[in-house]
Amino acid sequence: MSASLAIARPKIAPFYPPRRTLMGPGPSDVYPSVLAAGAKPTLGHLDPLFVGMMDEVKTLLQYAFQTRNEMTLAVSAPGSAGMEACFVNLVEPGEKVIVCRNGVFGERMRQNVERIGAVAVLVDNEWGKCVDVSAVEAALKANPDAKFLAFVHAETSTGARSDAQALCALAKRSGCLTIVDAVTSLGGIELRVDDWGIDAIYSGSQKCLSCVPGLSPLSFSPAAVAKLKARTTPVQSWFLDQTLVMGYWSNATGAKRSYHHTAPVNALYALHESLRLLADEGLENAWARHAAMHELLRDGLEKLGIQFVVDAEYRLPQLNAVHIPAGVDDAAVRAQLLNDYNLEIGAGLGALAGKAWRIGLMGYGARRENVALLMNALTNVLKA
Repeated sequence: MSASLAIARPKIAPFYPPRRTLMGPGPSDVYPSVLAAGAKPTLGHLDPLFVGMMDEVKTLLQYAFQTRNEMTLAVSAPGSAGMEACFVNLVEPGEKVIVCRNGVFGERMRQNVERIGAVAVLVDNEWGKCVDVSAVEAALKANPDAKFLAFVHAETSTGARSDAQALCALAKRSGCLTIVDAVTSLGGIELRVDDWGIDAIYSGSQKCLSCVPGLSPLSFSPAAVAKLKARTTPVQSWFLDQTLVMGYWSNATGAKRSYHHTAPVNALYALHESLRLLADEGLENAWARHAAMHELLRDGLEKLGIQFVVDAEYRLPQLNAVHIPAGVDDAAVRAQLLNDYNLEIGAGLGALAGKAWRIGLMGYGARRENVALLMNALTNVLKA
């Protein structure tokens, strides 16, 4: 007789999540048709029909990024992996990187650089402020041997937008490649990879694209690809080594797709649909919609006496960081919004922890009914 199982057989009911309204820093509300797309029958990741859909995802990403970069794809992991993919593929040990740090995600860039064994030269700015272009110019002049300039376009921890066009122009004049975090900016505010001269850029599926979490759009310029191919040391990460992935995402006529990993097939269905919706709406229309919903939210919050963390000129319409009113219990308010209204807003991070709320108006969530729900709920909770 065989021995009995040491671990008892669990009896767990199916999981049925409530329908929340997600107005935090991400994930955002997912379009209904995107959720439906993810439930379609799974194909093999080398099935010709799936490969054809991948080509469409690539075309749609090139539109969203406004780039003709051949190396434009979706990393099979969230935005943090997209960030790491950019750094481990392009930066080699000992190389110098100017890192702009004005929030949590600039700090994560620094950590990536130092884990590689490269040298991070920091340009620090106050939380809630944009990256100071003149300070970056000074750092580039003081470090003529720098190979890269890395910065966050839309800092999710503070709601501040930096001038990507001006920063990339500085880098070009100094002979540096740029690595840009567009996790919160893609689809929400103006972003023009080719026109601005961005060399490496990454984003996330769960923010203004309103797709399911777990994918990271990425694009490398020809100069970035040349740097990758000229490496003298192996890429630190096997899974994120883009030289191994190129053959899977290549849509060259007649090219045989190389196997690298089993792609997240159903998640890519969802990304295809979210990007298709963005193209149907039109990028400039999507940017304008986010701006309009931000103005509506701003007017309502100001009537409640709630002030923004970021100056108007540099605010992100899709990620609104606001000061918590004096005497208000941060966690209690967020818990009541969640429990009584099924509404989620975000807490502050880092230097803003306990001092700010982060209110997202991203993608499908940037709608009048969401702003109205939040204003009604927040007004009632603060009165209570």
